[in-house]
Amino acid sequence: MGDREVIEAALFAAGSALDLVILSKLVGKPKKAVLPIVQDLMGEYGSRESGIEILDLGERYVMQVKPKYTDVVRHLAPRELSAPMLRTLSMIAYHQPLIQSDLVDMRGNSAYDHIRELKERGFVEAVPYGRTKMLHTTPLFADYFGLESNDPELVKKKIVELSRLQSGQSGLNKWLGRRFIGVTPMYESLMEMCGITEYKVINAYDPTEEELDILEDVYKLIVSKGYAEKVSKHYSGEIIELRSSTFDDLVDSIKQLENVADKDKVRSSLEEIAEMKAKYVSKALVISKKVRPATEMVARIVSDLRLGISSSGILIAPDYGTSSEGIDVSGGADILIPTHRMVDMNLLERVCRKHDAVIEGLKKLEDA
Repeated sequence: MGDREVIEAALFAAGSALDLVILSKLVGKPKKAVLPIVQDLMGEYGSRESGIEILDLGERYVMQVKPKYTDVVRHLAPRELSAPMLRTLSMIAYHQPLIQSDLVDMRGNSAYDHIRELKERGFVEAVPYGRTKMLHTTPLFADYFGLESNDPELVKKKIVELSRLQSGQSGLNKWLGRRFIGVTPMYESLMEMCGITEYKVINAYDPTEEELDILEDVYKLIVSKGYAEKVSKHYSGEIIELRSSTFDDLVDSIKQLENVADKDKVRSSLEEIAEMKAKYVSKALVISKKVRPATEMVARIVSDLRLGISSSGILIAPDYGTSSEGIDVSGGADILIPTHRMVDMNLLERVCRKHDAVIEGLKKLEDA
């Protein structure tokens, strides 16, 4: 067997970087004799039309597929790391040294299983750190991903570089395992009220395959009141059920997100809502007629406006007709409150429109 062929076969079979010490032992020759052989192989692969290349990682050499062909053959390669596990590994690599408990807070309890397997594969080392552990990558991690060294700054730089080549900021998020708040379309404006930028708008009630994939990166999901059981069929993280029919509902919704919101933006939004509520209460003060709410939602709007209630009062109902229990709640109503016809409005505009319907309807009846 020729030395050149043995070294070439070793680089092909290894699947990771080999240093000159290992290669020299294989052929039984000193490193200074092996180096020219490796360099000659590198030159040969670099000069010919080949999908394979040999990289010098600093006295360590790796044979790999050339970058421009990786996307073409990726589906043929062994899937050694699942997407969620790769996100966990990427987060450790980017933030190392990273406290294990902090990683679990960000990635969820599944991170424990990821860490255990990554340690078994030799990609991650966990060093005791008080009652938890400190995580960092290993030289094998650098070899596996074709990095010149396991230096944390070099690793971080490489991750950012790869993410930019893939898909800009979204690529970086994927590499870092960064997780988002998920909101249904109706609650997107709530994110603006709270000053939250790390979120994804998703139809969590009936998600597509793509949306199911996005849900893997969602650590907190915001849905309408009463839908937790439905979305829990395909989402296992924290579910926050919110109402959005009254000014008080908006205040409560914002307060439920205070721990992840921008404090200045929260204060500004709460002040705006308080001013708007005071304005509508003032409008309602001149109304003398008493009302009869047809549903719990209407009762909360009436309470928001501080209107009088009577069993013989003016019947106010939502405009959706039949409730989820099959009860006709709109028939015979004197005033209908708009519900699902305001999809393009933000939450505050939706609340105002509902309150307008009550006040304007009552004024017309009083003037009649």
